[in-house]
Amino acid sequence: MITVYHNPRCGKSRECLTFLENAKHDYEVVKYLENPLNYNELSEIIIKLNINPIELIRTKESIWIENYKNKNLSDTEIIQTMVDHPILMERPIAVYGKKATIVRPLEKINDIL
Repeated sequence: MITVYHNPRCGKSRECLTFLENAKHDYEVVKYLENPLNYNELSEIIIKLNINPIELIRTKESIWIENYKNKNLSDTEIIQTMVDHPILMERPIAVYGKKATIVRPLEKINDIL
């Protein structure tokens, strides 16, 4: 089962769900703005993504620009910032087993299938 961390207001996120539905893949949706991830859950996803936490930050969001942009934050602080402000997470994120990808562009979904 593929887990998609989804923001319904995001076109790329909706596009990912449409792709999975049309391809008949089993998936579950986690609306992470309504059900925020805790620190451990987010850390596990970052490990599966095989990225540094800063790479998961939406650096053009006003919350980031106004509060964090010019600060030298540790990985722990960056993860906690996303826990506190889930809107800062890149989306959509698809997780399948031990693999995960940020589905931008849509073709990145193939990295985990």
